[in-house]
Amino acid sequence: MSLVTDSPVHSSSSDDFAAFLDTELDSKSSASSASDEEAPNQRHSESAASSSPDQDKEAEEDDDSDFQNKTVKRPKVETVEIVEDDRGTTSVASLKHNPEASFSKEICTHPGSFGTMCIVCGQLLDGESGVTFGYIHKGLRLGNDEIVRLRNTDMKNLLRHKKLYLILDLDHTLLNSTQLMHMTSDEEYLKGQTDSLQDVSKGNLFMLGFMQMMTKLRPFVRTFLKEASQMFEMYIYTMGDRAYALEMAKLLDPEREYFNAKVISRDDGTQRHQKGLDVVLGQESSVLILDDTENAWMKHKDNLILMERYHFFASSCHQFGFNCKSLSEQKSDESESEGALASILKVLLKIHQIFFEELEENLDGRDVRQVLKTVRKDVLKGCKIVFSRVFPTQFQAENHHLWRMAEQLGATCSTELDPSVTHVVSKDAGTEKSHWALKHNKFLVQPGWIEAANYFWQKQPEENFSVNQIKN
Repeated sequence: MSLVTDSPVHSSSSDDFAAFLDTELDSKSSASSASDEEAPNQRHSESAASSSPDQDKEAEEDDDSDFQNKTVKRPKVETVEIVEDDRGTTSVASLKHNPEASFSKEICTHPGSFGTMCIVCGQLLDGESGVTFGYIHKGLRLGNDEIVRLRNTDMKNLLRHKKLYLILDLDHTLLNSTQLMHMTSDEEYLKGQTDSLQDVSKGNLFMLGFMQMMTKLRPFVRTFLKEASQMFEMYIYTMGDRAYALEMAKLLDPEREYFNAKVISRDDGTQRHQKGLDVVLGQESSVLILDDTENAWMKHKDNLILMERYHFFASSCHQFGFNCKSLSEQKSDESESEGALASILKVLLKIHQIFFEELEENLDGRDVRQVLKTVRKDVLKGCKIVFSRVFPTQFQAENHHLWRMAEQLGATCSTELDPSVTHVVSKDAGTEKSHWALKHNKFLVQPGWIEAANYFWQKQPEENFSVNQIKN
């Protein structure tokens, strides 16, 4: 099996690559069948022609020992016609033979493999190497050099179309699922309100009986995906198993407009309990991540936009230790226009605009992680914060996550009171610093004020986070 002369991939996106591989495998099968049915006199005629590409090809097919030879003589050079579509990704339009090229004398570098077979020359390799991309095509592995080449190629193409990459978590970010056995008595009414699986594009609450599961899509998710797809090449990346990931992708993207083959599950990762960009065919400098779990991206926190968790079902609240009524039990839901996804879409629009329209560097030198930091620092710019009894005694204040979060949002943090302080953050209105804030008309807010600003990427109204004062 040989795919293309210089590389197994001429497509700049994983879904196009998957389609390309399927086409190639089918074409090889058809070509093999046709070769077996050739007339003897036709084969004799072809053998008379010196340096014939077909002669070399038949020799390789008939002689298994030549197939194992490390110096691979490729009889027919195959080329792929690449067409750019209106989304900014390239696709394989046709596969054809180059009549001008006879064979290649270069040794194959084995840029990728199916199991132990080179994807270019078909040689059996000693063991497996490279990174597995099973979500693109079962058994596919790519070497580091080929991954770099693909990322560079795809990046240039996407930048021409003013697109970046967006990695999307599923659970608590785009949707919320629960096992039917875990539903409370206050949630039983939902079983009579589920939407049809025949046309999921019009629904948001689904009963997946074959999985014994119910799934609720987050408000605004369909509009979010449609708008985001204009700015980003999007992937799903979940810690759920592959079967679950694919079912959720069907609910979110029934027409396969947004993700297609770009659905990554825990089965596709290279590290246990971690998500990584090593299995994404996109340069880290152009990738943004939406996820509700920061610790899942230990190596890529600079790419991460942390999402407020979507707790629709009671089991979700219990999972994270919340002793309260869930949205479903309250017969309520997030706001379409002011919820988490609507807020984050505005942030993505701003980042996209700055990256493509306001930076002075050449496109290939820009880094979306720096843009992300810049936008984040505008959220609490101009605020000077002092904390009061928020940290444990003897705790190094600068190391507390709220202190670091406030600084990342652009605030200045201090341990001392002075006239430039704008906010005192405390859970207790009776502390000395809290009294000072009230006396000098400074804002006295709960720690949740900082966390809300972090989730919504904008300074929240202080009155919504006021600290209750003890009445005498």
